[in-house]
Amino acid sequence: MENAKILLVEDDPNLGTILNEYLQAKSFDSHLRKDGKEGFDEFMQNDYDMCILDVMMPIKDGFTLAKEIRRVNHEIPIIFLTAKSLKEDKIEGFKIGADDYLTKPFSMEELLMRVKAILKRTRMITKEKQKEEFEFGDFKLNSKRQVLVHNNEEQKLTSKENELLRLLCVHLNDVLDRSYALKKIWGDDSYFNSRSMDVYITKLRKYLKKDERVQLINVHGKGFKLILV
Repeated sequence: MENAKILLVEDDPNLGTILNEYLQAKSFDSHLRKDGKEGFDEFMQNDYDMCILDVMMPIKDGFTLAKEIRRVNHEIPIIFLTAKSLKEDKIEGFKIGADDYLTKPFSMEELLMRVKAILKRTRMITKEKQKEEFEFGDFKLNSKRQVLVHNNEEQKLTSKENELLRLLCVHLNDVLDRSYALKKIWGDDSYFNSRSMDVYITKLRKYLKKDERVQLINVHGKGFKLILV
């Protein structure tokens, strides 16, 4: 749990510095950014285990930032910090997908306890997500062996096909963000890598035609979705 990488986005320089130094003193790899734009740019460039976001920020507020983060990563835990205690704000935060909500002023110890509790829970979920075998429709994917099985017939997959199909299985019935997949598998989301991924998506569709219930669809402006119909 210690050494977890935390993105802290807080526009108050004093509070931001204090929180950042406190988390680092507690053995977390905490990185501070001062507004929503800087926060999102940092999030897209590095892998994080948790985001702690101030709600009221210049350029881009915490709710907007959280929505953008959620479009890229559905699972990363998010804690909101706010000076407001309005019920409507809390409801809005949880609708966006917040894991917790702290109203200022709060104690450092309370923040630490909540961070640890959320990380413990989400890491249990992550272990489940790291499984190597998936079943969907009449298909079985063994990502360790890089094999897709349909009615006992095996289709050997290339490394890229295997990684892409595994990500789609992890996000089954949910959107796999194009940029996230490109950075995860290819290392960056350049135009040429994007075109390459489209070729692999076409190949996967050909393999999946054997079961009409399984569909790999484009989600315009977002990415792809593997669904069962």
